[in-house]
Amino acid sequence: MKTTILIHLATGFEETEAVTIVDVLRRAELDVATVSVTGRLNVRGAHEIAVEADQLFEDTDYANAVMIILPGGMPGTTNLMNHKGLSEQLTKFNAEKQYIGAICAAPMILGSLGFLQGKKAVCYPGFEHKLKGATVLRAPFVVDGHIVTGRGVGTALEFSLAIVGLLKGDHLAQELRSALVIP
Repeated sequence: MKTTILIHLATGFEETEAVTIVDVLRRAELDVATVSVTGRLNVRGAHEIAVEADQLFEDTDYANAVMIILPGGMPGTTNLMNHKGLSEQLTKFNAEKQYIGAICAAPMILGSLGFLQGKKAVCYPGFEHKLKGATVLRAPFVVDGHIVTGRGVGTALEFSLAIVGLLKGDHLAQELRSALVIP
């Protein structure tokens, strides 16, 4: 059974989004690993906060992964989009209808790969035109089939709880919402 959630980090990633997602998913006792696509474990975010990734892309086993998550931020999103190996893994996940999550600017990666055709999605304001084929909403997050999208930093908790709900059930997501004092 596939269990690991892989959160990808590239230079310039949005730190609050990445760390919030890791934190909430680990509170839900999900198996989460951060994956650097930079060739180094130490990755600097958009606000110059350095984060030590759990593993390198080239050492990552995608066969055991249940979900790929892409935090936003600039130029982090562009750096993720330009990583050929990650695009190949995303394409494989999409073809197999495995879960993919993207928040902030990162849904544009899914749009560029053609994954959002006929789907509902959200993204950071101003990037809507990059969600090719999607019906763009203004909700904090959207779950459409195997794809989860979120709008940005302010919605990272809601986005994370939506993933918990998908993978572990709404009851646990509600328990975490209460424990984290989220209105």
